[in-house]
This record gives sequence, C-alpha cells and structure tokens, in this order.
Amino acid sequence: MIQFDNTYENLPETFYNKSGSIKFSNPQLIAYNDQYAKDVLGINLDSLSKDELADLFSGQVIPHGASSIAFAYAGHQFGGFSPQLGDGRALLLGEVVSPGKKRFDIHFKGTGPTVYSRNGDGMSALGPVIREYIVSEAMFHLNVPTTRALAAVRTGDNVFRETKLPGGVFTRVAASHIRIGTFEYFAARKDIEGLKALVDYTINRHYPEINKSKNKELNKYLLLLSSVASAQSMLIAHWMSLGFIHGVMNTDNMAISGETIDFGPCAFMDNFSQTKTFSSIDNQGRYAYNNQIPVGIWNLFRLADCIVPLIDPDFKRAVNIVEESVESYLDIYENNWLDKMTDKLGIFVHKTEDKNLIDLWLKYLEGEDLDFTNSFRLLGNSPEQLKPSPLLEIFLKEWKERLAEQNFDEVKVKNHMNSVNPVFIPRNHQVEKAIQGAILEDYTIFEQLNEVLKNPFLEQPEFEKFKVPPLPEERITETFCGT
Repeated sequence: MIQFDNTYENLPETFYNKSGSIKFSNPQLIAYNDQYAKDVLGINLDSLSKDELADLFSGQVIPHGASSIAFAYAGHQFGGFSPQLGDGRALLLGEVVSPGKKRFDIHFKGTGPTVYSRNGDGMSALGPVIREYIVSEAMFHLNVPTTRALAAVRTGDNVFRETKLPGGVFTRVAASHIRIGTFEYFAARKDIEGLKALVDYTINRHYPEINKSKNKELNKYLLLLSSVASAQSMLIAHWMSLGFIHGVMNTDNMAISGETIDFGPCAFMDNFSQTKTFSSIDNQGRYAYNNQIPVGIWNLFRLADCIVPLIDPDFKRAVNIVEESVESYLDIYENNWLDKMTDKLGIFVHKTEDKNLIDLWLKYLEGEDLDFTNSFRLLGNSPEQLKPSPLLEIFLKEWKERLAEQNFDEVKVKNHMNSVNPVFIPRNHQVEKAIQGAILEDYTIFEQLNEVLKNPFLEQPEFEKFKVPPLPEERITETFCGT
C-alpha cells in the first residue's frame, strides 16, 4: 500500500507522542490527489475503493509500518510564548521516500485529540479542509514552496465551533513538520541534548550541505541559522509578490524547511493595501501584508535564541556570536523581496534604486484601490488600460526608462511578465463559495477551482469568472483558523 521509512521516531521520546484517530461515523472521500501521489510520492492506491481511501485518509485504518505520532513543539503566538503546544489535532501517519529520493511526511489534520490538545476536540470543520486543499495546491502551481494536498475527507460527524458544522480530515504532505517552535520546545526546557539531536536531524534531513561545509569559521549551528534565514526569506518574498497574507506567522507555523505550512486564516488580497489583514484574531495587524518581512526576521531571532546555549559555554560570548551572525545576513529579506518584485515588473536584474519604482507602483495601486493580481497582469499586456492618474504617468515613464536600460525587446519582457504574474489566484470569495458548496455536498466550485489553478499563468476563457475580483457585497474581510 504505502512503503513507510520513518526516522522521526528514532529521536528521543520527548519529541513526540503515540496517538491514533477517533472513529468517524461515515467517512466520505472528497478528493484524492492521485497523480501527485503516483508521480512524486511513488504511491499507487489504485487497488483501493473510494470507501477504502476515505477510511485510510481519515485515520480509520492505520497501515502497517505507519508512525501515528503527534509532534511536540512550543511557539510564540502573536508575540506571547507558549512553552507547550504540539499537534493538538494532527498526526504524522508516516514518512515516505519518493522515487526522486526525497523524504516526505504524510500528515493528518482533524483526526481527534492527542496529548497536546489542551482540552480541544482535535477535530476540524470541513471549511478549513476545503480552504487548505485549494490554497496549498494553488501555491504549488504558483511556484511557491508549500506543503501539498493529498486528500480531503468528510467525516460524517459534526463539530461544534460557534455553530454546528460538518467535520473533515485533511491529509497534507510536507518536507517535514519541524518548526521554529520545535526548537523552542527544547530550549524552554533547557534540554541541550534534545536541541543537539534536533539540530543534527534537521541538518541531515533539510540541509545536508552543512555537513560538507569547509568553512571552519562557522559552526553547524550558525550555518543552520543562515540556511533557515535564506529559505524563509525567499518564501516570504514570494508570498508578498503574489499579494498573499499568511495570517498567522507564529513560530509554530514557520517550517524550518522554508515551505508554506498551516493555511488557517490565510488569503490572497484583491484590492491592494499595505496594511491588509484577514485573520479574525489579528486585531493589532501583527501579521499584516507589510509586516511579514519584519515578523519573519523576529521569528528568526527566536530561532537564534534557541541555539545560543549550543554556541559557547560563555553566555555573553555566545549571544554576541549569534547576533553578529544574524546581523550579517538580515539584508537577504529585503533583497529577496526586491528580486521578486522587480521580476514582476519585467526587470531582470535589480538595482537598489528599483525599490523606489516598486514603491511608486504600489502607492498607485493602493491610492486607486486597484486589484493587485489583475493590475500586474494588465501592466505587462495592456498598460494603456490601467486606470489613469498622475501617479501612474510618473510610474510608466520611469518604468519604461528602466526597461530600456536592459536592451531586451518588448516581446521578451511581456512574455516574462506573463510567466510570473498570474491570471488566476484562489480568490477569497471563490474559496468561500467552494466551502459553502461543500457544506451542502456540492463540490462543483471546489473542483473547478482546483482545475483552473493548475495553470494559473495561462488565460482559460472557460474559467473567466475565477479571475474577476469580488463585487463589494462579495468581499470577504475576515478568515478564521478553524481550530
């Protein structure tokens, strides 16, 4: 069925807790990402019926060799530290090694309480399952590092939040589920041996090149910190280039691998605003669009805090070493953002001064309350159709002068811009329609969205409605974690 090759269980027992799924009354398969399972994971489940797939991907049947464990981790949530969080509604089914020799976690969300549930029911409403399936797959096709959707199941049972809702289980695939919060868990307990084991495991799994480094001036702990900074800064830059707002960048939601993980209150912006938030619990705008780079850096410092005891027995000396190391590469966050944003403007190699051009364009979008995605696409194809304004005239003049410096013809610039500026994103109002349809057991919008978002950079006339921004009455202004 599935050939597991589990390694996380080789770590000390303090890293996880054995657990299992609760029994559901009538699991029904909504979606199974069969092609991805076969092509990438090397998993072929053709011999299973839909009912058997539903049982498998709701945890009713735990295959031979599976792990079935919940991870321990801590985390800073909206700035406040919780020393013990952990998988309160999730289970690692097990690890697989793909035909390409890459290791992946197969992970359930919504299978019931674990030792880390903190009095929660451990279940998931169907809405968050639908949202994460659509958005995580869209992120992949938009070329953003992300966890992937493997399956979605309706449990047949209700969960109770503010009201009664149908329940669901989501199965995702990740390079791993190690988070900044995993490091914080052991650091909070001053478990140095646990931290060392975690560092070694993380390096072997995600950054094996560190073990081959000939730079003796930096030890492996600092090299790991640098590698995570590089991966996460590129990720955040990619988010921002697409108008994506993660919504809950707590340290327990930031993967060490640099993948997008945990899609609870996330959303893509329609009309552009630097301070836009969607999360219903982000009252202070901590995770607003324009705060994502500062928060990414703040989170990196929390990881740095964890490794201080590993650097040097002398605490002050260790702190200085870590701070100097971090300070030396913080500018990669801005540089990666500049790379992504100039790329969207058809500028192939950025200069520092290009930030002024980007700021001018974004100021125009915000001032005219324009759609982020459609405006970038229009700029590359028909800039004369953009809403006129004095600011736009200034921008277009400077932009065209900047493009002329590259000595590339207009066709090459246009084709490039069309390859990085999508036609389609998972617009929030359409995702909400998919959720409301799914609640009524109508998966039409869900299936159509998944289909159109497989080719987000291509015009698809038959799916024209999915590129249209919401009408004022259709705008979704709040999203929810779903726990």
